[in-house]
Amino acid sequence: MSSSPLLSELIEALRCLPGVGGKSAQRMAFHLLERERERGLKLAAVLQQAMQNIGHCARCRNFSETPLCSICASSSRDRHVLCVVESPTDLAAIEQATGYRGQYFVLMGRLSPLDGLGPEELGLGLLSERLGEGDVEELILATNPTVEGEATAHYLAQLARAAGIRPTRLAHGVPLGGELEYVDRGTLAHAFGSRQSVE
Repeated sequence: MSSSPLLSELIEALRCLPGVGGKSAQRMAFHLLERERERGLKLAAVLQQAMQNIGHCARCRNFSETPLCSICASSSRDRHVLCVVESPTDLAAIEQATGYRGQYFVLMGRLSPLDGLGPEELGLGLLSERLGEGDVEELILATNPTVEGEATAHYLAQLARAAGIRPTRLAHGVPLGGELEYVDRGTLAHAFGSRQSVE
């Protein structure tokens, strides 16, 4: 244990980050105090500003400092296509890896009754309102291929159909450059069952 209560508090505070245990938090705290005090102060200031000023977009629930995020406010995005993702991380991955120019809806989780995450916590009332506006023609279900993600996608597909909107699901299967012998059984079975015609 540290002889400094403040140092112990700093180490404990750093443990809130994902993947950071006691030893990692201790290394980070010591590094900041030994070599990076100026950057540590800047980190503290930016972190405080971010926690106070970053909220959620009123339309898509993504992180935003303004009532509408830049994607929702953009007139160049296709309002007829809406992609539903579990987290802002998933949104960023799609933006970086694809040429998708539609809009998004961020669930901030997935249906998981055991964790207390139901339709209300995921903002599905807001999503239903958007689907009822009449602009959306396709709802892309980009939830993760986990049990909860699949259940969430199924629920969202029902919402879309009830609103007269075509739901589509991201393809899952053998990764590009992958070899069949190294693909897990579940992925291979899903890919085999979802095979498509070759044109």
